[in-house]
Amino acid sequence: MRSTHQGSAGPRFIWLIKTIYLTLAVCLFGLVGCTTTPTYNDTDFEPLFDGKSLRGWELLNPKGGGYGVTNLVENGVTNAVIYCAQGGGGNLLSEKAYADFVLRFDFKLTAGANNGLAIRAPLKGGSLAYEGMELQILDNYGAEKKYNKKLRPNQFHGALYNIQGPSVFDAQRPVGEWNTQEVIAQGRRIIVKVNGRTILNADLNEVTDAKTLIKHPGILRPSGHIGFLGHDDEIFIKNIRIKELTTAQLDNRPPAGFEALFNGRNLAGWQGLLASPNDNPYKRAALASEVRAEAQAKANEEAVAHWKVEDGQLIFDGQGRSLSTAREDFANYELHVDWKIAPKGDSGLYLRGTPQVQIWDPREEENPKGKFGSGGLYNNQAGVSDPLVKADYVTGSWNHFRILMIEGRVHVYLNNQLVVKNTPLENYWDRKKPVLAEGPIELQAHSHPVWFKNIYIREIK
Repeated sequence: MRSTHQGSAGPRFIWLIKTIYLTLAVCLFGLVGCTTTPTYNDTDFEPLFDGKSLRGWELLNPKGGGYGVTNLVENGVTNAVIYCAQGGGGNLLSEKAYADFVLRFDFKLTAGANNGLAIRAPLKGGSLAYEGMELQILDNYGAEKKYNKKLRPNQFHGALYNIQGPSVFDAQRPVGEWNTQEVIAQGRRIIVKVNGRTILNADLNEVTDAKTLIKHPGILRPSGHIGFLGHDDEIFIKNIRIKELTTAQLDNRPPAGFEALFNGRNLAGWQGLLASPNDNPYKRAALASEVRAEAQAKANEEAVAHWKVEDGQLIFDGQGRSLSTAREDFANYELHVDWKIAPKGDSGLYLRGTPQVQIWDPREEENPKGKFGSGGLYNNQAGVSDPLVKADYVTGSWNHFRILMIEGRVHVYLNNQLVVKNTPLENYWDRKKPVLAEGPIELQAHSHPVWFKNIYIREIK
């Protein structure tokens, strides 16, 4: 947690009433916390703490005493623990990245202690609640007293910070006692259990608030590092272990919450893009219906000649024009696309019919324009156009886009690296106007072969 806000702390019994009320409400409406959550035997877990050192971890952006390892003697029993020093902190992150997993650990808080658990986070310092995800580690009541502020629901222990709050507030034991926590991350489902009670059961696909999506590109990340995010307070952690989960993902079979735009068998749902000048959506909309139909028939005939489906792949032969979704009213959405490009190749994705998220051969010796890599907003003029990092795989390999188009802004992940962050997509067709509110998704054709598959969309309304 960063800082708390608004109001003053109430008595402890108020939180019990809140818990009872919210739990009943959740059960009545069949939402979080009352559904069956998965259970796993305590076998096949790998330790993330060797009991002696911080081997396997990396401390980034350290503060004060940072993190350390010590032995605590309690009731005659010695336990090896990782501790965050009072007045210290930083991002203590696993060297290894994880996608789907079950994480278990024990934690003990001091009064008012504030920390966080990073999941699927990039290996970097700074705030990871936004480019990754942070689950709160917090002494709820002590934090309110310490900050003299009332916690927001999405700041309590176990909350997906600033995104979704827990459904249970009293699962923790008193300050100074050990708690056991389990975190299950599988696809877009994030579950938190404390002392055997499910306190969070979040489906990230249900996050539809535009401001939240723009602020938190990290919820798109399929994998990343696990870590503890210290905020000056002393806490203790032990028995950290993890079980990786595997999920088979077949080509052209959409994950939960998504629909396939390409079925892997034919061009159903797609059409040819009209020839210039009617590739311009304003001009296309102005065509008389019979003129539009005739032009579309010609475009479809050409598309069939140059776009084909083989082995579940949508292949462009390097001739002809772009391919467009038959639907032309996509507005806010998350788009997944796998692609590969031929040597010296050049292509891209048009979002709402507006150029473009760039695809090309990133080898500078073959393509000087591609030196910054794919994923940038090539046709932007006033705003950022180049990608933040070069994330392309070797030319001829499959690459993966995750693109979030919200209002007029775009996040782009290429191969799990954030290459465009919260950038306005400019209106290529009329620079004086904002980007169109809706439009088709187009696969750009240049004079180079390109391959696509696994084209999935999750519309956000």
